[in-house]
Amino acid sequence: MKIFLEMNPPTATAQEKSVRVFGGKPIFFDPAPVKRAKKLLTDCLILHRPEHPMQGALSLSTTWLFPKGKSHKAGEWRVTRPDTDNLQKLLKDCMTRCGFWKDDAQVVREIIEKKWADEPCGIRIEIARLEAEDGRKQRNAEGYRDPTASLAIGRCARLERRARLKQSQRIGYPKKRTKKKGADSK
Repeated sequence: MKIFLEMNPPTATAQEKSVRVFGGKPIFFDPAPVKRAKKLLTDCLILHRPEHPMQGALSLSTTWLFPKGKSHKAGEWRVTRPDTDNLQKLLKDCMTRCGFWKDDAQVVREIIEKKWADEPCGIRIEIARLEAEDGRKQRNAEGYRDPTASLAIGRCARLERRARLKQSQRIGYPKKRTKKKGADSK
């Protein structure tokens, strides 16, 4: 799946948190620029979300194209803040919220670039599945075995089982009770 979000990419990142103290306890929250960035990304991404969340191990390639100023040339690497990992975390959180996948832990391979650009500026996104169609062997895009994909899929399966168990406990299915030996037997 290939997407281009034409926009002036946000520079606020997910790591920027504000804190207030109420009753002696710290409360963390997103400041206004982060909320605006999340809303902008979510509004653009929702138009491109797949019909069903993507399954299995995924590869995510992202190129952030920022408007160049007078001192930069189009195509030059942007070596200034924000850091790529912080930008990517914000994007992945918004993609998870929009339903591109169930959990961003499914993304087992990432390529992130930041460049200065002429118009159009925005975010170029490419998502690819890493598992084979038969699902028996986890392979990368070049056809080689990818152990990272196998581990991620196993982790996703464990997380799904754990979530189903928690959901069943919330619904109120009774737990199996077992007698403890030793306390009642005399």
